[in-house]
Amino acid sequence: MHRISLLAASLAALLPACATASAPTSLGAPPASNPGAPLNVGFVLYTRSSTPGTLNARWNFANAYSGPGVATGGPTSGGFVGRYHVRYFFENGEFSDEYDLEIQRHTPGDFYDVTWITNGRVSARGVGMEVADGNSLAVGWRRVAD
Repeated sequence: MHRISLLAASLAALLPACATASAPTSLGAPPASNPGAPLNVGFVLYTRSSTPGTLNARWNFANAYSGPGVATGGPTSGGFVGRYHVRYFFENGEFSDEYDLEIQRHTPGDFYDVTWITNGRVSARGVGMEVADGNSLAVGWRRVAD
């Protein structure tokens, strides 16, 4: 009987300590380092053009900037894989940026690795997948820090 009382007393003392030790310190997400800064996230939809080797683009960065674009010099057949030169514009038609664009098939799978290059250096990286019965390539991307 003495053993049972001692065991019960020990467990009663340990349970609150265990509950406190395993309790999370915060129930919410960690605070953002700079909540006012735009997200380093972009999206672009490349659609095959009627001109071989050309993709029409519709892009958005951080829900703050967007517009059309055109990628030229790509393969004239065989899908999206290849190297292009892409020029992007703002909604008002003003020039935004231009890059060398490399689209590669990610293996295994039905996805793509996409890289934007400026002056021989990687500026942005993204992942993509075909949509609209393979007529378009949807890509999420982010800028790469120097």
